[in-house]
Amino acid sequence: MREVLADAAGGCAALPLFPDPVVRAPGLAGALRGLHTALSEGAPRPAADEALQRAVVAMARHGATAAPRVAAVPERDAAAVASRAADVLRERAAENVGADELASAVGRSRFAVYRAFRAVRGMAPSDYQRQLRLRRARALIGAGVPLAEAAAGAGFADQGHLTRWFSRCYGTTPGAFRAADGRAVRLGAGTARTDRARRR
Repeated sequence: MREVLADAAGGCAALPLFPDPVVRAPGLAGALRGLHTALSEGAPRPAADEALQRAVVAMARHGATAAPRVAAVPERDAAAVASRAADVLRERAAENVGADELASAVGRSRFAVYRAFRAVRGMAPSDYQRQLRLRRARALIGAGVPLAEAAAGAGFADQGHLTRWFSRCYGTTPGAFRAADGRAVRLGAGTARTDRARRR
């Protein structure tokens, strides 16, 4: 907890004091649910690290005697930080790049990278990496690669993880997408043959 809060503050941070054992705070409850989901579902390291950061900061914000200090990221600096982080995530899209590794590559704290990325790109680094993986998986499936191989090649833990996120983001399963893509190819070939017949 001290490490996460120190990272958010951009320096040292003391352990927070919690005067009440029970806190009624929807924001904190949501952050804790997100952390539980990330850990129980075996989320990739970037997503789990981000969920931990959100939960710890939310605990200190909603239940501690003093609100946590959060260092600001200058606007002109945020664009450069987000751009460098995006470059690293593109280069290593299929890898589980943890928050520490990403921060080290960018040369800023984990929290600074997270806040800058959200401010500039409107999403967390893990969400951006997931989009890159989904696009890669979609391209592989379109090229005829078996679904399990496409999942592994794009960086998903298994075919089940790919199916869950593919369905959530594209509104269809990878199998249905492959079938529809195959039909489109066959229809396109049929149209081409019809056009050639007409020209004759």
